Amino acid sequence: MNPSIMTEPSLPKSYDSTSVERRWYTQWEEKGFFAPTGDPDLPAYCIMIPPPNVTGSLHMGHAFQDTIMDALIRRRRMQGQRVLWQTGTDHAGIATQMLVERQLEATGKSRHDLGREAFLERVWSWKAHSGDTIVRQLRRLGASCDWSRERFTMDPALSHAVREAFVRLYNEGLIYRGKRLVNWDPVLQTAVSDLEVISEEEKGFLWHLRYPLANGEGFVVVATTRPETMLGDVAVAVHPEDERYAHWVGSEVVLPLTGRRIPVIADSYVDPKFGTGCVKITPAHDFNDYEMGQRHGLPLINILTPDAHIHEQAPEAYRGLDRFEARKRIVEDLERQGLLAKVEDHRLMIPRGDRSRAVLEPFLTDQWFVKVAPLAKEAICAVEDGRIRFIPGNWDKTYFEWMRNIQDWCISRQIWWGHRIPVWYGPDGHLFVCNCEEQVYEMAAEHYGYYVDLIQDPDVLDTWFSSALWPFATLGWPKVTPDLHTYYPTDVLVTGFDIIFFWVARMIMMGLKFTGQVPFRHVYITGLVRDGEGNKMSKSKGNILDPLDLIDGIDLETLVSKRTREMMQPHLAKKIEAATRKEFPQGITPVGTDALRFTMASLATQGRDVKFDMGRVEGYRNFCNKLWNAARFVLMNVEGHGAVGGDDAQESMFLPDRWIRSRLQRVVVAMDGAFERYRFDEAALVIYHFLWGEFCDWYLELVKPVLYDDALAETEKSATRRVMVETLETALRLLHPLMPFITEELWQKVAPLAMRGGETIMRASWPQSQPGSEDETAEAEADFVMRLVTLIRTVRAEMNVPPAKRLPLVVVGEAMLIESLRRHEKLIMAMARLESWQVVEGVVPEGAATGVMPGLQVFIPLAGVIDLEVEEVRLEKALQQLEADLARVTNKLANAGFLAKAKEEVVALERAKESDLKEKRPGLVEALARIHAARRLT
Repeated sequence: MNPSIMTEPSLPKSYDSTSVERRWYTQWEEKGFFAPTGDPDLPAYCIMIPPPNVTGSLHMGHAFQDTIMDALIRRRRMQGQRVLWQTGTDHAGIATQMLVERQLEATGKSRHDLGREAFLERVWSWKAHSGDTIVRQLRRLGASCDWSRERFTMDPALSHAVREAFVRLYNEGLIYRGKRLVNWDPVLQTAVSDLEVISEEEKGFLWHLRYPLANGEGFVVVATTRPETMLGDVAVAVHPEDERYAHWVGSEVVLPLTGRRIPVIADSYVDPKFGTGCVKITPAHDFNDYEMGQRHGLPLINILTPDAHIHEQAPEAYRGLDRFEARKRIVEDLERQGLLAKVEDHRLMIPRGDRSRAVLEPFLTDQWFVKVAPLAKEAICAVEDGRIRFIPGNWDKTYFEWMRNIQDWCISRQIWWGHRIPVWYGPDGHLFVCNCEEQVYEMAAEHYGYYVDLIQDPDVLDTWFSSALWPFATLGWPKVTPDLHTYYPTDVLVTGFDIIFFWVARMIMMGLKFTGQVPFRHVYITGLVRDGEGNKMSKSKGNILDPLDLIDGIDLETLVSKRTREMMQPHLAKKIEAATRKEFPQGITPVGTDALRFTMASLATQGRDVKFDMGRVEGYRNFCNKLWNAARFVLMNVEGHGAVGGDDAQESMFLPDRWIRSRLQRVVVAMDGAFERYRFDEAALVIYHFLWGEFCDWYLELVKPVLYDDALAETEKSATRRVMVETLETALRLLHPLMPFITEELWQKVAPLAMRGGETIMRASWPQSQPGSEDETAEAEADFVMRLVTLIRTVRAEMNVPPAKRLPLVVVGEAMLIESLRRHEKLIMAMARLESWQVVEGVVPEGAATGVMPGLQVFIPLAGVIDLEVEEVRLEKALQQLEADLARVTNKLANAGFLAKAKEEVVALERAKESDLKEKRPGLVEALARIHAARRLT
């Protein structure tokens, strides 16, 4: 290497991700680079962030989805479009109220002690001081949202939009108040949505109860998992084709403990194989029973209070009892009366509230509902006719299944924090529905002829009601604003499969209803991020990974404390601590934002759950270091020579330069295709393979003979420097959407040398493909050179030849390939460390190491190159060890007990070991044979 051509690069020797990321994000935001700019003649591009809960903190699902959204946004921004990534947070009614109530409980008070207004002031105060945690974390992830437009679902403008939507739907008869069965949380004392229900299998019992026939001729035995609800039974049902009980249909039984007579009915919903085939029907406390009750015109008898105690209308012996105490008392009384036939152990799904963890009750109460069937019809058509496309496409089936069986939507919640329902009641109960509180009193005065006191409905709206308006309310609706005109409909929604029903469908319905247009054109559905063994990440399992702990690192003791503190099941703390210490014995070393983002992109196979692999994210941290060192090499060889890019620079005819430029063109095309098809895994693989496998491992090595050759003219070197720096600069732009920070840092150094200006890579142009610029001849020639060099290097490695030792080479092969070797001999000799090469015809050298590729054989004489005796001993020991390892693995895989008990991942690992050992064995045998042949000659 000639020191005269080298300069110390302007980059530090190692990449410090933390300082680079914090510095650049601050600059980006301060300079307004996230705001929409671009060509007004190009279509605008908009993504709405799924607003995270104001109480939330960043988890792996956020990191996954936000990486995808940010990649899409950054690429479109570089393509010159007016790009808006609308951000904001959700008020998260129940979650936020619970959090503040717990703070109050710590002081010995409840929200009722404060009263509604004072409590809400306290919630707003908490939001002002602590409600931006997840927003700060999103910044740390590199999210290039336009923070100047940040919205909160209870901002005045969005609250106005929510009230306006309610009023319009009410006036059209699409919102009504009615008594219906809802999921009821007896701790929070509010209805909750299906999404807020966690159903888990738990141990329980199946009680078989005897109900006496009213005619005194025996008993009907019913099976139930909730005997306390029998107090509200209104019928016993059997299957109409169940011959065992056909003669009972139409008769009556006496309901134990109450004395009421109830009918025996027939309904096809009954499963003849469950329990006895006879089931008790309690329409006021079971969703399926409710539907059956509607079909048969059965009455509704509520036996519970809002806090899940037995109602005063129940038999006196049970009034005021907690539901589970009542269960115990009722079972005892039935047994005493001889009406308990038997009790069986039974595992069943128990619904719990995701916030309170209380067992939920189907509860009959007055609520506000949206009549959704008319809205669903157009929402179904929007997907059927292609105005909205799900990616992957199979999710539209799930969407259709739910939409075609949709039930009216309960939108009222019995809490204080949220959008209060814009309904007021007059002295006689008359309803006034209005968007403006001041106007409602004028409405009442006009109705009554004088001013009256009004009482506003105490309930608030379901959080999902305001979230359903998010795509257009954030842009100014109900006003027709320039933003609404420019950015709506939005382009793509990135979200999880679990909220297709609860949020995606409702946004589609509301968007079509209030704007006449779909809210987004594409819905990209992500899978679930699981741990390395495929388990769902959860606090109860203690396997959650905090994205920020990966980005910034965390010591072992803090990680253990964090995981055990967050657990829902404290008795498992020791087990989780042991598992954490085993998995992360040294804690977590910082990997940086870019490595985490690139990992997420590489795992984004459409619609599939993701197994998060720490090995992969550490590998991509190494990719950052590799890229950094490659940039240092480029700068070392280019800085000091002035700008080498531009149209006037000399075109290089050097094979590696022609090859890398052709490959870069193909990469541009492949990256465009991957992004347009939402194949982020393919985009990551393409740019990773190009930068690591082609640019770093091959191209930068191939150009060294040019850069370090004093005999070459400076113009030739300059042409290579130009290709080198322009290729790196273009590749950085291609990589930027996935790795924004390191690409910005390197681009600032590389871009001026490539004659490319601009303040930031964020607004540099996205590389354009140039059809017809691929150089297939150069690619074929370079492929030959690389395959030959790889072959020679492989033979050298197998024979344990020292890397620095130059060798003679003997070649036998086709004339065309020999000519290619001759044409590129200088390059090949430098890369393969050869001292000479010659062609022989028909005579194969004995005692030489051999390599074969299509049309060509290479021979490396071993005598004098290595110590044959020492190498023979080494290879024999290696072969013995390999065969011992192979026998052990083969025996294990032949063991039926191992295959039956071991985890699928463990078996797969052993099979991979077996395959790897079998693949290595022929090479060792062949290498040993070469040594034996060479020793015979000596």
